[in-house]
Amino acid sequence: MKRRVSPGRIVVYVVLGLALIPVLFPVYYAFAGAVMGPGDLATYPPALVPGDLHWQNFGDVFDAVPLGRFYVNSAVQAGVITLAQVVTSILAAYAFAFLRMPAKAATFALFLATLMVPWESIIIPNYLAISDWGLTRGGLTYLGLVLPFLASAFGTFLLRQAFLQFPGELRDAAVIDGCGHWRLLWRVVVPLSKPSIAAVGVYVFLSAWNQYFWPLILIRDPEYQTLQIGISQLNDAEAAQPGLILAGVALSLLPTLAVVIFGQRYIVRGLTAGALR
Repeated sequence: MKRRVSPGRIVVYVVLGLALIPVLFPVYYAFAGAVMGPGDLATYPPALVPGDLHWQNFGDVFDAVPLGRFYVNSAVQAGVITLAQVVTSILAAYAFAFLRMPAKAATFALFLATLMVPWESIIIPNYLAISDWGLTRGGLTYLGLVLPFLASAFGTFLLRQAFLQFPGELRDAAVIDGCGHWRLLWRVVVPLSKPSIAAVGVYVFLSAWNQYFWPLILIRDPEYQTLQIGISQLNDAEAAQPGLILAGVALSLLPTLAVVIFGQRYIVRGLTAGALR
C-alpha cells in the first residue's frame, strides 16, 4: 500500500527546493561558466547553459597563473591547521570532560568567551607579532599562516559535549583494567567519538581552505600565495576572459565540494552527538 504524502509535507518540500536554488546556483554557474566561450559569457541576459564547451579554459588557467603552486600552499595551510585543531581540541575536551581541576567551570566559560571575540579585533596584534618574529618571508610564511589557528574553542566545545556522552561504566571498567588517561583517551574515547571528531575536522578544513583576509595581509612572496589569493590575479591578468576566472573558481571549489559531499553524514552526526543527554 502506497503511503500518501500530506499537503503540508509537499509545501515543505517546495519551500526547501526554492531555498536551495540561491544556494546551489553560484556553484552551478561557476562550473557552467568555466566551460563557456566568450560569446556565451558576453550575452545579455547571461546564458545559463553552455553553447559550445570550451574545456581549454581549465588548461589556460595553469598557463595564466601558477595554480598548482597555489594548490600546494593552500593544502599545506589547511592540512596543518586541521590536524592541529583536531589534536588540541581532543586534548582540551578530554581535560574539561574528565579531569578534576579547580575552577573548571569558570575556566571553561572563559575559554568559550573567546568565541565572542571578533577575528577583526585581533588581526592587527596577530600580524604585528607574526611580522616581528620574521614569519612573513620565505618558508617561514607557512608557519605564520597557521600559527594563530592551532587551537579552537569551537572544536573543544563540540568534542567536550560528545565526550560527556561517554558511558561512565565503560570508563570505570577501563580504569579498573589499568588504563591511564592517555591510553583511555586514544584507545577508548577517541575511537568511540569518530563522528564528532570528523565533524570538527570538516568544519576546520573548510574554514582554513577559504581563508582570504589573513593570507592577503601576511604573504609578501608571490611564491607562497594561497589559492584564494592566487585566483584573484586572474581578474587582473585576464580581465577580458571571464571563462578563465570561472575556471579558476571552479577548480578552487573542488576540494570543498568533495569534503562536504563525503563528510556530510559526519557533520550531521557530530553536531547532534551532544544534543541529548
